[in-house]
Amino acid sequence: MKFYQKPTCSTCRKAKKWLAENSVKATEIDLNQGLSEAELDALIGKRDYTKFLNFRNELYRERKMKANPPTRAEAIKLMSQHPNLIRRPILVQGSKIALGFDEDEFRELTGR
Repeated sequence: MKFYQKPTCSTCRKAKKWLAENSVKATEIDLNQGLSEAELDALIGKRDYTKFLNFRNELYRERKMKANPPTRAEAIKLMSQHPNLIRRPILVQGSKIALGFDEDEFRELTGR
């Protein structure tokens, strides 16, 4: 299991606390270090790439990405260059994924 997070993100800290309280072991990946385009492409896979965009991010709002989403390739490039544009936290278990912290989704994914 992998847990993509940003240590300064309050939602990520809540999710990390939930994982600890439920004895879930996960490899932590700090999104501050950024992800390469190849890593992002593999993480997104065949899923809707727009769900990985952080709608609270300034760049997202400036470029009006909700109304005019970038292409998949452009979105991946932007997320690689601007890690804060990646929605977080992300919990990955095999081919399953939870975007953002939703306790029910985390329970389902971890079996807790």
